[in-house]
Amino acid sequence: MSDSSLFTDLDVDRDGKQFGYIQAPRSTNTAGWANLFIPLIVIRRGDGPTALLFGGNHGDEYEGPVTLLNLARYIQPEQVHGRIILVPALNLPAVQANTRLSPLDGRNMNRAFPGSPSDTITGQIAHFVSSVLIPLADVVVDIHSGGRSMLFLPSVNMHRVRDPRQMSEMMRLALAWGAPYVFIYRDVAGGGLLPGYAESLGKPTLGTEMGSASQYGPATLKLTYNGLCNVLAEAGILKLPAGRYVPAEPSQIVASELRDDYIMSPASGIFEPLVELGDGVAAGQPIGCIHFIEQPSWEPLIIRAKTEGFIISRRAIPLTQQGDCVAVVARRIA
Repeated sequence: MSDSSLFTDLDVDRDGKQFGYIQAPRSTNTAGWANLFIPLIVIRRGDGPTALLFGGNHGDEYEGPVTLLNLARYIQPEQVHGRIILVPALNLPAVQANTRLSPLDGRNMNRAFPGSPSDTITGQIAHFVSSVLIPLADVVVDIHSGGRSMLFLPSVNMHRVRDPRQMSEMMRLALAWGAPYVFIYRDVAGGGLLPGYAESLGKPTLGTEMGSASQYGPATLKLTYNGLCNVLAEAGILKLPAGRYVPAEPSQIVASELRDDYIMSPASGIFEPLVELGDGVAAGQPIGCIHFIEQPSWEPLIIRAKTEGFIISRRAIPLTQQGDCVAVVARRIA
């Protein structure tokens, strides 16, 4: 039994479709007794595997919330074998504020796992997910995009896990999505990720990078929705009346597993990109430069790739601080 102070009135073992909330006790300047209501949907029919689906882990990434809200209304219990649990706005305060971090405590939800009951509100939500929801899951999907800061080629993501059977199952589900890329990545900005925690428990887990703020539109949302339905069908949880989405081209399996694949700006200034998404690059090739607006006579600082491959992601916001990631180099491995 969880020692979390968060709770839900939904019965996750009841057949049918239920709309409700995870309630997180909190206190504000205008309400000493208050609850944060985080939307929760459960669709169940009989015994079978459970899929646990998240959107809004980062509040400025709306592909997940829109996809899961549409999915929750569309799917009927008679299409389901087992159970689908949907959390369309995990970091609800950030989703409502259009911010990556929670405005309540300044925390990054995707660096808060597994959390604890005595943590700040973000860590308390992470603890509820870790102790109550993830143990129910046979498959975990956490939908992300590049948000406001990064442009990303659409991909389904995972770490390289040690268990070959778990890795094989994750790859099978990822390829079923039908995204242009299946992306194997490493953590370069700290631990505490929701997908990493689920993976550590042996759960087949998928993340995504379904584009970014400037790519948000019908094509990206269609790929996100249809691909997620494909994964649920591949996992034996969802029956698709119209059949599976078939992409024009099969997914390419790519990886950015070297720290040097993640190019951080050595200085603050205005970032000028010299490469586009998908461009091939060689080690030592200029991929961008930093302009110093306070010193117009200074030559821009050239930023170079340290590894060979192609650009799977690059910075979208010109104003850049020292240490910000400005590009990611990936290599095709299959």
